[in-house]
Amino acid sequence: MDIVVIGAGVIGCAVARELSRYDVEITVLEKENDVACGTSKANSGVVHAGFDAKPGSLKAKYNVAGNAMFDALSKELGFAFKRNGAYVLCFEKEDEPVLEQLLQQGVQNGVKQLEIHTGTKIREKEKYVSEQVVAGLWAPTSGIVSPYGMTLAYAENACVNGVRFEFGKQVGGLRREGVKTVVECADGSRYSADLVVNCAGVHGDEVNNFICPDKLKIVARKGEYMLLDKTASYVAESTLFQLPTKMGKGILVVPTAGGNVMLGPTAVDVDDKDCTDTTVEGLQEAYEKACKTVPSLNKRSAITQFTGLRAHLTTGDFEIGFARCEGLYNVVGIESPGLTASPAIAAAVADEISAAYKLDRRADFVAQRQAPPSFAKMTDEQREALIAKEPLYGKIVCRCESVTEGEIVDAIRRPLGARDMDGIKRRTRAGMGRCQGGFCSPRVMEILARETGCDITDVTKNGKGSEIVTGRVE
Repeated sequence: MDIVVIGAGVIGCAVARELSRYDVEITVLEKENDVACGTSKANSGVVHAGFDAKPGSLKAKYNVAGNAMFDALSKELGFAFKRNGAYVLCFEKEDEPVLEQLLQQGVQNGVKQLEIHTGTKIREKEKYVSEQVVAGLWAPTSGIVSPYGMTLAYAENACVNGVRFEFGKQVGGLRREGVKTVVECADGSRYSADLVVNCAGVHGDEVNNFICPDKLKIVARKGEYMLLDKTASYVAESTLFQLPTKMGKGILVVPTAGGNVMLGPTAVDVDDKDCTDTTVEGLQEAYEKACKTVPSLNKRSAITQFTGLRAHLTTGDFEIGFARCEGLYNVVGIESPGLTASPAIAAAVADEISAAYKLDRRADFVAQRQAPPSFAKMTDEQREALIAKEPLYGKIVCRCESVTEGEIVDAIRRPLGARDMDGIKRRTRAGMGRCQGGFCSPRVMEILARETGCDITDVTKNGKGSEIVTGRVE
């Protein structure tokens, strides 16, 4: 059986990995030049507890189920994850009943250990939280994860298990040819499959609408974020929410798996599904609203900003299952809490597809992925042993994040290895520090050119058209 998965975000990579447990041929098509280039690299990285989703919805079902899978899965696939807990903060006495409603909703969804704390108790744990906070809902099962690290882990493991990844493949159409579904790409290539699994993110409705009479509508919901330097990491240990609105979970102050603190996201519906520009207005909104939670925030701590686009399906819930047309399975509208839900979604999708097609499980499936070495997190003894084995780990390239040449080389040579500067950055954190690559970029470019056998003028930031240098000075 041949399966084509469209999209190499966290959902597409997770689905591909789970399907690779079976005796099938799987190809993942991605329009960008790497995995995790869309929403999966530009989100809050929060593993939600599950109290926010409407009871009975797919969001609620897969959120709670997915959350419970993270401890074991992060160890199995070697990606960063921490249960740091979360507060939903209430600033007005008259709004306290909303916290109780969220608590009861969480209980109905199956979330454990929820409690309502007074403002005083919250500040005992989070001393920089505003004095205006009168109460908050405490969710200890909430966590933080590296979203691109998690996606890469899924993708690498899928690749090891035989999944083929094809990059630069923008889907331009789907059609039926006999018993097959044919995927036509903008570059003229065609892929024939017994089943196409649609994990195309904000473009998932377009993929569905190519072939299915039941049309879907996805609105791109734009969220802008501000990332603070690690020197500001003291401002919050837990993820700090404000009471949610109809547009989402509001502005967060959230620690990241990499040790920074992030502010955002805003929430604005936009027509352009590929617009990831940041704006002065959006970033100012994120900062000012985050200051309501932590008044001592200093904008001078900001080191970068970015935008993510959430795939908001107009039905308000996930769309998961066989489409009402032959040869298509939809996994679309996977907005927040999609990252949290992704392990449970992928397992359920693989179960349903394998049952429908009577697929045989493989005896040689490799479940474990060895995490790449992280020099910054090692003890001195571990560093000495690693350098003795491979001297390149003794050469620091990125001083801000203590990333070595050995780690960069490993990131290039691994399955689905990095082929551009952003790929190196996501895999190693080289360039993610205070200077944002100001010092290490030239050296990283040299290593990338050397390892891939290309000229340094061909090294790109994120694929063709983003070349960094244009020529040599003789």
